[in-house]
Amino acid sequence: MNFPDFYGQAPVIRTHDPFAAMLGAASGGVLEYHYLDAVRLAGHSCPTVAGAFLIGRAGLAALYPDEPAERGAIAVHMPAPEKEGVTGVMAQVLTLLTGAASDNGFHGIAGRFKRQGLLSFSERREGEAILFKRLDTRATVAVRLDISQVPGDPAQGERLAAILQDRADDALRTAFANAWQDRVRRLLLEFADDPGVIQVTPVQ
Repeated sequence: MNFPDFYGQAPVIRTHDPFAAMLGAASGGVLEYHYLDAVRLAGHSCPTVAGAFLIGRAGLAALYPDEPAERGAIAVHMPAPEKEGVTGVMAQVLTLLTGAASDNGFHGIAGRFKRQGLLSFSERREGEAILFKRLDTRATVAVRLDISQVPGDPAQGERLAAILQDRADDALRTAFANAWQDRVRRLLLEFADDPGVIQVTPVQ
């Protein structure tokens, strides 16, 4: 498939899923998530999708510093209503990585492997940080994304307006797409571990 090369250079998130192990879905229950998995899920690549991928990576690494995160054993709380802005898109990516699902998630088997209800949303905006909590230790971290430090091409606004108004030629459309993905590339490859962009705070 014809995807940008940098997708394959982005960080990889390694998890362990006991349910996948039991069902033989993955050897040893080891699941590795690549940025392309998030792109396929969302159907597009943008700073929101990339940001959610990095937020999930940072949250899982903070909760499981010495081992792969246990998928299905983490609760995620979004700081805004499900339908507000890009909250739903980000939540879908985080469900992919953590297994945490809302009321439509898997209800478990004999009290085990339950994913239903592990993803929750605020009734009203409560800041920007997304909360990740281990179900076993109750350790919790808040992760916040600030992509203002990864600015886009100043010409993007004019290009987008031309595209939406059907005034753009092929050259302009290509310039827009290239600049759009370049910002995603920089976020994933240059700022994935930047504490000014991905801010992780322990919650007591």
